[in-house]
Amino acid sequence: MKTYTKQKLTFDQFLEQCPEEGLYELVDGEIVEVRATRNHDDVANFLLFGFNDEIRRQNLNYVVNNTAVFKTITANEIEQGRKPDVSVIDKDKWRSNRSAYAALEEPIQLAVEVTSTNWEDDYLDEYQRLGITEYWIVDYLAIGLREYLGNPKVPAVFVFLLDAEGKYQCTHFRGSERIESRTFPKLALTAEQILTA
Repeated sequence: MKTYTKQKLTFDQFLEQCPEEGLYELVDGEIVEVRATRNHDDVANFLLFGFNDEIRRQNLNYVVNNTAVFKTITANEIEQGRKPDVSVIDKDKWRSNRSAYAALEEPIQLAVEVTSTNWEDDYLDEYQRLGITEYWIVDYLAIGLREYLGNPKVPAVFVFLLDAEGKYQCTHFRGSERIESRTFPKLALTAEQILTA
């Protein structure tokens, strides 16, 4: 992971200065390159295409992509620019300003992060604070904490749903368990299909 800036940037400065080639996030005021393995991309693309198929099949008012960047705020009031591996966004919100770049400041419907070298970054708090209704962590490498993955560690898909108080409630899925999604209630995918994509 390369860091490209020394001064602390705002979200707007990040959007102006972010290189056009490659994938980047704003982390603690710095532009950080996000790199992924082919396996990571395979898992993310499997979900992107699966969600897209579900949107078409059910005629849902969503768009799905892997380019959306949105602003989050940490508990310490630091602006971050996050780019989930997969984003599901209300189509009306997305299309409200079609000439805008892919940056959003309002919550999206569903964000998916596939674990990688920055798995410790606190997306959970930031996404919860922003009000993202549904957030998935796909830990196909079983690199998360034992308190979540068990001992021995077993790959899992974690689905976080906002409750009435605005706090995430987590359910994890393994093996042949069918993923339960608020955004896609008829989705017919198992944890194993996602984890081995």
